Amino acid sequence: MSAVRQPVLDTSAGPAIVSASRLAQLRAARDIVAHEGQSLIDLSRRMDVEFSCALDLLAACRGSAMVTGIGKAGLIARKVAATLSSTGTRSHFIHPTEALHGDLGCVAEDDVWLMFSNSGETDEICRLLPLIRERRQAIIAITASDASTLGAEADVTIKLGRLVEAGAHGLAPSTSTTAMLAIGDALALVLSQQRNFTPQQFAVFHPGGSLGRRVAAVKDVMRSGDQVRIAADSATIREVFVSLSRPGRRTGAVMLVDDEGCLSGLFTDSDLARMLERRQDDQFDRPITDAMTHHPLTIGPDAIIEEALQILGAKHVSELPVIDSTRRPIGLIDITDLIGIG
Repeated sequence: MSAVRQPVLDTSAGPAIVSASRLAQLRAARDIVAHEGQSLIDLSRRMDVEFSCALDLLAACRGSAMVTGIGKAGLIARKVAATLSSTGTRSHFIHPTEALHGDLGCVAEDDVWLMFSNSGETDEICRLLPLIRERRQAIIAITASDASTLGAEADVTIKLGRLVEAGAHGLAPSTSTTAMLAIGDALALVLSQQRNFTPQQFAVFHPGGSLGRRVAAVKDVMRSGDQVRIAADSATIREVFVSLSRPGRRTGAVMLVDDEGCLSGLFTDSDLARMLERRQDDQFDRPITDAMTHHPLTIGPDAIIEEALQILGAKHVSELPVIDSTRRPIGLIDITDLIGIG
């Protein structure tokens, strides 16, 4: 029989008591996070025109950004390559050792190199430099100093400065790799902003998972056709609800249209429930326009789900009509369809 997992903190007898050893652990962890955070703040203040020069090289690149590094810096390079690719900049990670053993064949003439090395003296990286120069390809270095072999050879050097690694001994790459990651993210995100990279384009590269659903288009998830209820605003409340039976999922709102078919209002099941609670049965034979919400909030079919979520949350509404360019209703976003996305 497997052992029952005990709670980390025993609160059965009152407020939790944290042992001295756990307090020491928390203090050490907080110090590490604070140390790395302060290092990033300091780095942001030291950033100079070299960052802009690196952006210029990447923006003008007609090929791909070839991102490389080894060890922990290589892991950061992989992540930065993935971030660049997902935000509109064609990018590939290339392992420096494999590059020296044949993978240089995948590098095109118009590519730009983005090289990560804190010391700037990593043997595998330094051995690549003359081969890249033979190809007359530009090099962007993310390294501690421009006095290193990599820093001196690069066309552009984004200097990390002298960073003290976190932890009691300051040995494991930690602060330096955090700084590399931050610079890589800044390059990718500022470049995507400069290129006017849109949420819709982002969605093309992220079709799966909750992130993909959040940046999907409203038209891909809205209810339409037989799943929505549309009625003339000249009809009475009774006529609307007697005539509008729909198979399958039933939305919690009726979209009302004027004589030209344009959206003029919204009447929800909550509106109907309030009338019943107030015993306003005599109102059921009056035009629904007297009770509907005039000029309701709307959204376009090409907007992203994230925008719909923000409207629903900020305005505390449960239904959002989807209209075309002529204000004709073509669908409805129901908050129940977005549970799990937001």
